[in-house]
Amino acid sequence: MSVPVAEPVLLHELVWSAASRAGDRPALTLGASTLDYGALAAAVRSFADGLVGLGLARTERVGIYLEKRFETVVASFGAPAAGGVMVPMNPLLKPEQVAYIGSDCDLRVLVTSPERLALLAPVLAQMPALRQVVVTELPPQPPALPPGVALVSWAELLSGPARALHRVIDTDLVAILYTSGSTGRPKGVVLSHRNMVAGAKSVASYLENHDGDTLLAALPLSFDAGFSQLTTAFHAGARVVLLNYLLPRDVLRAMEREKVTGLTAVPPLYIQLTQLEWPAAIGEHLRYFANTGGRMPRETLAALRARVPRAKPFLMYGLTEAFRSTYLPPEEVDRRPDSIGRAIPNAEILVLRDDGSECGPDEPGELVHRGALVGQGYWNDPEKTAERYKPLPAGIGGRVAGLQIPEIAVFSGDTVRRDAEGFLYFVGRRDEMMKTSGYRVSPTEVEEVLYATKLVGECVAFGVDHPALGQAIQVIATAPDGSECLDREALLAQCRHRMPAYMVPHGIEPARGPLPRNPNGKIDRKLLATQWLEAQA
Repeated sequence: MSVPVAEPVLLHELVWSAASRAGDRPALTLGASTLDYGALAAAVRSFADGLVGLGLARTERVGIYLEKRFETVVASFGAPAAGGVMVPMNPLLKPEQVAYIGSDCDLRVLVTSPERLALLAPVLAQMPALRQVVVTELPPQPPALPPGVALVSWAELLSGPARALHRVIDTDLVAILYTSGSTGRPKGVVLSHRNMVAGAKSVASYLENHDGDTLLAALPLSFDAGFSQLTTAFHAGARVVLLNYLLPRDVLRAMEREKVTGLTAVPPLYIQLTQLEWPAAIGEHLRYFANTGGRMPRETLAALRARVPRAKPFLMYGLTEAFRSTYLPPEEVDRRPDSIGRAIPNAEILVLRDDGSECGPDEPGELVHRGALVGQGYWNDPEKTAERYKPLPAGIGGRVAGLQIPEIAVFSGDTVRRDAEGFLYFVGRRDEMMKTSGYRVSPTEVEEVLYATKLVGECVAFGVDHPALGQAIQVIATAPDGSECLDREALLAQCRHRMPAYMVPHGIEPARGPLPRNPNGKIDRKLLATQWLEAQA
């Protein structure tokens, strides 16, 4: 194995450096099995050697279509170690979606399981660049593969000789993360080694991760916040518990059994968790819980804090295009629970007007992220890249007029405001903002009020065309936990009491829970809106 560096600059060096410090320390747990850092580092190196032996060229793409398991993590760090680019794919994706991703980024190698291979076999021919399929175990009766595609077992790949790996530096590509596209094709966000390692160091610093931590990987590893559980833990030498849960109760059981100290999840999961009884032992070990993927409803935050009063709450905001962006320090949560905080270490967050100038205090504008975490654009999509990744104007942030080489920042498409003390507040997505009766209304603002009534279990708001209002606000909601049905009249009465007239929903439609999620675990607002409109046609 290559000599590890004291300060990792490449993704796989997070593992190798941790192994050099304490190779016998546990790195990964799955069920009753645990892999220590020494074994993980050796497997990552063997996987990289195997890929080079297959003929993988520098920057060629390696797709990973697996549930959370040791092989998923080894492949995710082994592909970059070989000089390749990992493409993690959510295990919930259908074969046609996997085929689209494989074709879009020209997958050279695909890592999967025998069960998933059987599902993928009919669509493998749609990935013309594919040359090898690596399976965790050889199936008794392998399916027929397209001409030119070879089947390789995991054991065979890792048993080969050591090889010279491709040269890699920190600005090289390390991953393509495909964002869920519910109304169109997914977009592949390209990240470099520098992006991911800088993100790991930044997040681990404010979460104060250390080698005694145990982090629960409940989110998909194809999701930037999910993969961040691995990178922050490995940077600190901590342990990660891999969990493929079926029910929210499975999350609580794992937290109790494994004595989890850190949990990061999205609001829909937290909403479900607060509807369950928590074992008292969880609170004895949980050091923090962190939120990402949308605003945490106040009622949910209060319920979580009541269940684990000693755990610190970290309210975070991030976008795949820049990995992580802001966090609210726990000591500020009581003073400003609706804030998404300030910029994470080694990043700058700007609030800009449409003309590129900076907004004043409490003036809504677009959140713009600059710094080491800014990604490399969307794979093979110059138009969408130009929409989000733009040169930063001179005189903004740390840019001065004398600099000749442009700096690219991520223009998020999210509307935020910054108060006089420098704390940021999410207003809404520009493409989700509703325009009703001349007012711009954020769906999340409506949903926040609905959750506060305690008359809904889950809810989603969206705008629909209306001849008089411009857009009417439509809500789909489930009954609260323990209730047979949704009391629409009581809910509307509470809305009229808590909201200005223009914000009161025009219609509230009951639905059975849970509401559908996209592959990243968020309530799929676009899908629900599309289904509602089709039902009205």
